[in-house]
Amino acid sequence: MDSYQYCVDKTKQSGSSFTSSFRFLTPDRRQAMTVLYAFCREVDDVVDECSDADVARTTLSWWRNEVAAVFGGQPTHPVCQALIPVVKRFNLPLEHLLEIIDGMEMDLDQPRYADFKSLQLYCYRVASVVGLLSAEIFGYTDRETLKYAHDLGIAFQLTNIIRDVGEDARRNRIYLPMDEMQQFGVTAADILNSRETENFQKLMAFQIDRAQRFYDQALAHLPAVDRKAQRAGLIMAAIYRAVLREVERSGCHVLKERVSLGTGYKLWLAIKAWATN
Repeated sequence: MDSYQYCVDKTKQSGSSFTSSFRFLTPDRRQAMTVLYAFCREVDDVVDECSDADVARTTLSWWRNEVAAVFGGQPTHPVCQALIPVVKRFNLPLEHLLEIIDGMEMDLDQPRYADFKSLQLYCYRVASVVGLLSAEIFGYTDRETLKYAHDLGIAFQLTNIIRDVGEDARRNRIYLPMDEMQQFGVTAADILNSRETENFQKLMAFQIDRAQRFYDQALAHLPAVDRKAQRAGLIMAAIYRAVLREVERSGCHVLKERVSLGTGYKLWLAIKAWATN
C-alpha cells in the first residue's frame, strides 16, 4: 500500500461529515485534504485510543519528530510521507501542523475548561489551525479569508462539542466552560450522570447560539473574491450547521444520543451549497 492510499483508507474509516466536501475539489486539492485529514485523525486517535497518558504523550512527541522530518528528513509514517508533496505544493507551515498536535495533547492535561477563553485556545489548535491549512489548500487572494477560516474552525469545533457532550462525558471530558455551567446551574455530576435537566437545556441553547454567531461571523469575513475558491469550506459549514439545527430540533438530548445526518442528506446539502456559492 502506498502512502496516499493509506490516507484514503484512514479517511474513509472516520465516516466524518468533514470529508463530504472533498469530492467537489480538484484532484490535487482533494488529495491534499485527504492527507491533511488523515494526519488529524492519526494524532487524535493517539489521545482517544491510548489509556495510558504517558504513553500517549510519548507518542505525540514521536509525531512531532515525524512532522519535523516532513520539512527536512525522512519520515517513516505513511501519512507524513504523503504530507511531503502536500506541504511543498501548498506551502503549509510546520508551526500549524505542530499546533494541531499541541491541541490534541491538551486532552491529556485538561479535561475541564474554566471559561470560554481557555476553551477557545483548544478550539483554535484543533480546529482553527486546520481551517487555516485548508484555506491554503483551497486557495485565496484576500488575507481576510484567513479570518473566515479561523472563525469557521471555531464554529465547527463548538458544533462538535455540542453534539458530543455525552460521548465526551463517558471519557470524563467536559468541554462546556465551567463558569457557564455554574451560571446555568448545571454541575459536572449532572453531565457525567446524563441528567438532562431544564437548566441543562438552557445551557445548551446558550452554546448553540454562540456557535451560530461564529458561523455568521466567519461568513461575514469571507471576501466575495475568494468565495468560489472556498466553496468546500462553505459545504462543510452547511453540513455542520445542519447538525447544529438537528441537535436543537431534537431537544438537545446530547447526553444520551449522538445526532448524525444521513449520507444522502449530507450529499444534498453539499450539492446545494456548491450550486449556490
